[in-house]
Amino acid sequence: MLRKIRMGMIGGGRGAFIGGVHRMAAALDGQIELVCGAFSSDPEKSRLSGVDLYLDPNRVYDSYEDMIFQEKELPRDIRMDMVSIVTPNHLHFAPSKLALENGFHVVCDKPLCFDLAEANELIDLVNSQEKIFALMHNYTGYPMVKQARAMIQHNDIGKIRRVVVSYPQGWLSTPLENTDQKQALWRTDPNKAGVAGAMGDIGTHAYNLMEYITGLRVTHICADVNKVVKGRLLDDDVNVLLKLDNGASGILTASQISAGEENDLTIKIYGERGGLEWSQIRPNTLIVKWLDRPSQHYRTGVGDLYQAATSATRLPAGHPEGYLEAFANVYKNVATCIQAKIANKKPNSLHLDFPTVADGLRGMEFVNKVIESGKSDEKWIAMAE
Repeated sequence: MLRKIRMGMIGGGRGAFIGGVHRMAAALDGQIELVCGAFSSDPEKSRLSGVDLYLDPNRVYDSYEDMIFQEKELPRDIRMDMVSIVTPNHLHFAPSKLALENGFHVVCDKPLCFDLAEANELIDLVNSQEKIFALMHNYTGYPMVKQARAMIQHNDIGKIRRVVVSYPQGWLSTPLENTDQKQALWRTDPNKAGVAGAMGDIGTHAYNLMEYITGLRVTHICADVNKVVKGRLLDDDVNVLLKLDNGASGILTASQISAGEENDLTIKIYGERGGLEWSQIRPNTLIVKWLDRPSQHYRTGVGDLYQAATSATRLPAGHPEGYLEAFANVYKNVATCIQAKIANKKPNSLHLDFPTVADGLRGMEFVNKVIESGKSDEKWIAMAE
């Protein structure tokens, strides 16, 4: 019998931004319910967060270790099925590893973990398990992103020749971290964010989106890595030239000092017969530019779209679907695949469309190569085979 998937959460307590986003997205389609959590490294804060969320106090834990071990001992019809990890970067690996080792599926916010050593250990563990591991690259969940991907898979615009992807923000144009602003503090701290700042925070989204839509892989990069704000320890403005495995070229930029910009992730893809353009600020529209005829605007829920796009659409045309719905599409697919596992059935290929641990490793390799290239006198740096 089909049932809701029971979810536990690690992180995302009072004052956290991304935890609330994950909770709302997971609940959107009615397939997942939050049943327990270890919401903070501070047990009192975790307890209070559980009160905020109306959870059974007995299932609000002082630590993620307590949650995983104690949930494992509960009867199968009560205990959690999956863990959602919404902690800062340096706290992704250990709970992911422990959850998998104890039989739980995982949805983890990006990036995969703190460094490549952790990433390689985690991918070996996932490959040895029969558990689902989804990485929350939420921008892959937008219907028009899926439409663009399907159009390229069907060769609608011909062989890809050029890709331009940019992700400008302006919120770190000043040394916000010096004001003890929580989100700025950990994102600019090498001990918590890892080797990269803007590149690791938002550049990974741009990179993942590009490879997801095009189906191509980056083979070589040439990066200009900058720390613009005085005293900042990690990059806040990065520009990267790309070579792709079909011979195409590309440009990727990630900036958090582009004053006045909000969250304008934009991708442009040019093929032999036409081009595609999508922007996260206008997510319901995919602009298709043809070489020999007028441009078209494809809209979510309108016309004869590919199934990948329609299956990710909830509302009738003209009703905006955005950030939360994109997250929810990842959670929906994960929940459906877990339900299939419970029922001993093979999931539909449409439901297997979510970022995995392999995407996470690929993204971390890219970030590390960008930082390496920024420090090198060599023009081009090869990506891993």
